[in-house]
Amino acid sequence: MAQVPIQMPQLGESIAEATIVRILLKAGETVQADTDLIEVETNKAVMAVTAPCSGTIKELTAEIGTSYPVGAILGQIEISAEEAKRLGLDEVEKPGRKPPKKRVENHSPPPQKVEPTVPGGLPVPAHAGGVTYMSPRMKARMVELGLRASDLSGIAGSGAGGRVTIEDLERFLESIEKNKITPASPMRKAVADAMIRSCTRPLATVGTPVQLDKLLAHRKSHPAKPGPALYALRALALALAENSAPAGRLIGESIIHPPSVDIGFAVEAEDGVLVPVIRNADQYDLGELASRYHRLVELARQRRLGPSDTGNSIATVTNYGTFGLTFATPIPLPEQTLVLGMGVGRTVPNWDPVLEDFVPVVEAMFTLSFDHRVLDGGAAGRLLKRIGEFLNAPESL
Repeated sequence: MAQVPIQMPQLGESIAEATIVRILLKAGETVQADTDLIEVETNKAVMAVTAPCSGTIKELTAEIGTSYPVGAILGQIEISAEEAKRLGLDEVEKPGRKPPKKRVENHSPPPQKVEPTVPGGLPVPAHAGGVTYMSPRMKARMVELGLRASDLSGIAGSGAGGRVTIEDLERFLESIEKNKITPASPMRKAVADAMIRSCTRPLATVGTPVQLDKLLAHRKSHPAKPGPALYALRALALALAENSAPAGRLIGESIIHPPSVDIGFAVEAEDGVLVPVIRNADQYDLGELASRYHRLVELARQRRLGPSDTGNSIATVTNYGTFGLTFATPIPLPEQTLVLGMGVGRTVPNWDPVLEDFVPVVEAMFTLSFDHRVLDGGAAGRLLKRIGEFLNAPESL
């Protein structure tokens, strides 16, 4: 009987591999097409690998905890003659043709384990090309190990002109083998890759304190009880709806304006941060945003965000105040120009010119980190000021 391979699918535009976290069925069980067979974890979510056709599971070679690249064979499904005919596989049984098993097995490479000590196979592939002060032999060795220049930034080169030699690299690798080593998760590697790509741009941060008393009073009377971060997201969305240029991206010699105000927000997950996205955030009031926000937070914590729930946002809101921080300089994602951050609210004295005395107010530091190629400090400051004006008129949100 013909067999059809179960392959690691392309689970997203930038996903190159996924880790097996659960095997749902076993060899010998009968399945229908699109039945969930295996659960895999990417840097964004937990997703299912489904049966490509109806039949009986011949074998499942995938191992829990192992990462496999896209296209790797995870098992085989044995199919009936009728199913083979439906799939067009019966043609290969004619004289002079190869049998179906060889045909499909030769289509993709066998599954390969990703060794935890080699940081290769990033969910967003990156290469170590163009490194200065490194010999061609050194660069070839780095590619072989899946390393990049940032991994070796602490090595002092012993070669001419400070060049890092292959001997320097091998001594460095020997020294780190004496330390405690744990494998980096797919999410951790994806975050690292995104931050490296983000920092290829000149980034800057401006900040200003914003009073929250009116916002907190409005929140008490609002039926949805939206959190301060959601107020900030709505304020950013309205400010960018007025003028989208600050969220534009510099491509070549042109500023590309965003077609819609899609705002992401940071959600802490195990070993990293996920950024769900609320599409057209300027078109919903606080109550409507709250329902979307809570649904996405729950999906993010379960690592079950769908492809439409992430990516292609123009800015992110992050509430680092939840960690007790008063000030931080978040880094925008590679595809974004802006990230709005908010610190912890604190009661501080504020001068009241009417009372001619200091009165207590709740205040938090808001920061705006941005791509300095697109924005200057003045434009960033005006955008941050506009956000503060919205937050101090919460009834307008």
